[in-house]
Amino acid sequence: MDFLFIADPLESFKVKKDSTLAIMRATQEAGHHLWFCQSRNILWRDDLVVADCQTLVIKPSSTSWFELGSIESRSLKSFSAACMRTDPPFDIEYLNTTWLLSAAVRQGAKVLNDPAAVRDHSEKLSITEFAELIPPTLVTRELSAVEKFHQTHRDIVIKPLDGMGGMGIFRVGSDGLNLASIVETLGENGARTLMVQRFLPEIAQGDKRVLLIGGEVVPFSLARIPQGNEIRGNLAAGGKGVAMPLTEVERKIAERLAPILNQRGLFLVGLDLIGGYLTEINVTSPTCFVEITEQSGFDVSQFFLKALEKELS
Repeated sequence: MDFLFIADPLESFKVKKDSTLAIMRATQEAGHHLWFCQSRNILWRDDLVVADCQTLVIKPSSTSWFELGSIESRSLKSFSAACMRTDPPFDIEYLNTTWLLSAAVRQGAKVLNDPAAVRDHSEKLSITEFAELIPPTLVTRELSAVEKFHQTHRDIVIKPLDGMGGMGIFRVGSDGLNLASIVETLGENGARTLMVQRFLPEIAQGDKRVLLIGGEVVPFSLARIPQGNEIRGNLAAGGKGVAMPLTEVERKIAERLAPILNQRGLFLVGLDLIGGYLTEINVTSPTCFVEITEQSGFDVSQFFLKALEKELS
């Protein structure tokens, strides 16, 4: 089968732990053919959605680890599947790409995750569909609403809706120090919507990433544990990743959401849970494949590939 990977520049990959690269390796080792392009290489031309793409061969070297062929123009529907693995931010150009990919789906292409489902599931706001699973949460532009929420919960976390990797997350304790300044700065004086949640002290045991693939649950999470005085467990913010078997609560939440999200076209999902509370539903380019595989022995990439082959059979 021919698989197109729409991803960030290959030179930017962190070779030792990149989940997209792990998927590519497993796909190639299974005898399938890899193709690569960036989102900017997806075009509408001659009444078709096409990719100006290149064949891709993964090499064993950790330095010169890939080899690209010459550029060819192929319709997206000519591939067995196209995997969209471009990292956020979910800006206007990301949105434009999803619209082009939706046009490709209408023409018969198989795109994972489904671009319409990606558009419909804000990684922060989509948790509100499952309100009984989330911590006390406020979504607002208004400082007065944040102040009232703080008066109720005393210890809160404030974050932008379009952040990633722990970027722009602030904790405000019971003294309310700098609350107004943080809200005004993050919210650009009311121009941007913020999410505010009660601080969960269970973050000390890790922000758990739980992977859902093809409607099934990976049985290990990656607990991203804050280090030092940091409150953020994100690996990009210096958190330590520790693979752990799912707790009963985590498994129940994951098993409840997996079939629902998969039915909507979300083949690969990364749930974030803290202390048994659902805090995010990641649908753009969920990671942690390599860390879970290396520490638990459960090969997430092979699990992904088998689910993908089943999806396409």
